[in-house]
Amino acid sequence: MRNLHVKKGDEIVVIAGAERGKRGKIIFVLTDQQRVIVEGVAMIKKHTKKDRNPSAPRGGIIEREGSIHVSNVMLAEKFDARATRRGTTSETAAASS
Repeated sequence: MRNLHVKKGDEIVVIAGAERGKRGKIIFVLTDQQRVIVEGVAMIKKHTKKDRNPSAPRGGIIEREGSIHVSNVMLAEKFDARATRRGTTSETAAASS
């Protein structure tokens, strides 16, 4: 198991993939798989059977966060510092990255 550049509670920016440019806070870190779960990013729909999940006793479709590989995220303060050095705002830097 190796150390990752992010940890639980860090504010991050997604720098690659379909969710590029989105910001969020890390909820959970999966160190073995080198993945993170970020609040409000990579939402997936999970289909549950009746009485399987205490949060949805009637079953149905639950929307929750999926995981993102650690290489696709960057600390927000580093991202903002990089955008400042380039002379762009963080919104345009996220769109052009």
